[in-house]
Amino acid sequence: MKNRIAALITSSAMLLLSACGGAGSSSTGSSENAITSAVSSEEDISSARVYTEGTKLMVDGKEFWVNGVNTPWQHWNDFGGKMDAEFWDGQFARMAADHINCTRIWVNCTGENIVRLKTTGEIKEVNEKHWEDLDKLFAIAEKYKVYVMPTILSFDHFKETNGGADKWRTLVQSKEMSDAFAETYVKEFCRRYGDNEYIFCIDLMNEPDWVHENDECGKIGWEDLCYFFGTCAAAVHESCDTLVTVGTGMIKYNSDKYDGNYFSDKFLKEITGRDGAYLDLYSPHYYMWEKSFLGFPFDRSPTDFGLDGTKPVVTGETPNDDEKESGMTAAEKYRSSYDNGWNGVMVWMEYREGTEEVWHEYALTAEATNAIYDYIPEKVDPLEVHSEMGEAA
Repeated sequence: MKNRIAALITSSAMLLLSACGGAGSSSTGSSENAITSAVSSEEDISSARVYTEGTKLMVDGKEFWVNGVNTPWQHWNDFGGKMDAEFWDGQFARMAADHINCTRIWVNCTGENIVRLKTTGEIKEVNEKHWEDLDKLFAIAEKYKVYVMPTILSFDHFKETNGGADKWRTLVQSKEMSDAFAETYVKEFCRRYGDNEYIFCIDLMNEPDWVHENDECGKIGWEDLCYFFGTCAAAVHESCDTLVTVGTGMIKYNSDKYDGNYFSDKFLKEITGRDGAYLDLYSPHYYMWEKSFLGFPFDRSPTDFGLDGTKPVVTGETPNDDEKESGMTAAEKYRSSYDNGWNGVMVWMEYREGTEEVWHEYALTAEATNAIYDYIPEKVDPLEVHSEMGEAA
């Protein structure tokens, strides 16, 4: 909120200065006018920060719809000193050209080389190269005006095949260590990147459902996991204006229709005792194996699917290539989701080395993202930044 207020004050000051300009100013040619027009367009945008208003996502007073994707990694644990900035620059340029306005990226897949823990679960060290890589990643996002949803942890951290699994399990089962992680890592993340308005939303963990359900991930109780999520969410809300979510694997634990909504404001605030312990939006994942016991989301509203109707909902993962099973193309999923009141879709694509498409079935994704842009351009690109890039090209 504080950044939006400051931006509005700055914008108002610009308008006053413009109003004070003399009638005697003269045109100096079409080239200069074009440059002035482009600068003025940037100045007209008071803020690119995405925020919530009821069950809507908003930017600069206009509704925003997440025309999104997952480009989770080029190589596993990229962002600990192995990031290929040229690769990511090219991919962001490509996404912008296909009207993709947001991508979800795992900034820590399992990496002990990224965040090193002691056996107690306390952070021993955060690799400085991690921050250096994120500096580059988020600068690229800002350059192409494509939002990023950085995912900072995954259930993979807790799998017994991960050498640091016991340390991560110890961390989330300790209130003291969870608070320390929020203070040491989450607040530092916000300190460094909280002013970058092209960070859409911090995803605290990819699919914690499996940390709770699966023996190989420790079968940790929701009370422990949700204390961790609550204290981290509070740290975000205390430190910056960036939104925060958790990418649940299914709505089973995100709905009173099923096993209970462990991600509700009420539960997170009660378990932590902190007012800032809440999610700004829900971002459940959906795959067709869920249909037999959780239903199908793409032909109904979020509330009809089982969510509580208190905040925006974006489908954080779903395939781009399951038309045979789902009966819908990716393009139809995007359009039907919009028509039924969802706030966005982010299809899953893994990196395919050596292929022309680079990402799994990228052509299907591009078909979908361009089609929904044609349908609702004012919501996919409310600041008209990508249309201007296209005209400039």
